[in-house]
Amino acid sequence: MIRSDVDFEELVRDHHAALYRFALSMSRQPSDAADLVQETFLRWARHGHRLADPSRVRAWLFTTLYREAGARRRRLLRFPHFSLADVEPELPDIPPAAPAETDGRLVLEALARLDAPFAAAVALFYLENYTYPEIAGILRVPVGTVKSRVARGIAQLQRHLLSRTSDTPAKPRP
Repeated sequence: MIRSDVDFEELVRDHHAALYRFALSMSRQPSDAADLVQETFLRWARHGHRLADPSRVRAWLFTTLYREAGARRRRLLRFPHFSLADVEPELPDIPPAAPAETDGRLVLEALARLDAPFAAAVALFYLENYTYPEIAGILRVPVGTVKSRVARGIAQLQRHLLSRTSDTPAKPRP
């Protein structure tokens, strides 16, 4: 929802350049800076109406961008990105037929075979793009439980998919 007294296009026009410079100074990557600015304006569109004092819009935008940059930095520390060339030796061998057979239909079939709590968490996270806290609210479980269910659900999903592409069934993991 956008505040009626603050025109969104005018807001973007007035603050985009400064926000981008700030984001670029933190991320050092133009694409990451653009993503941060876009996320900041998206948050304004969703939550800006809660701001009681219109004179604080600029501070709100910069604070939001700063917090989002910090959250992304923390995510990157927890889940670092590696180039495929760097990690290729560590990747598991996949039978040649696996990529050809693994399509959306097979994934959905395998998802339907998961235990219900795991299937719900995986579907909400990967198919519906909900965050862990949002899923926790939907399922009425703690965030840690959601993370565990997603991880275990993905492990089950991988076993189901690999068992379809190999001659021998996948070994269950403890």
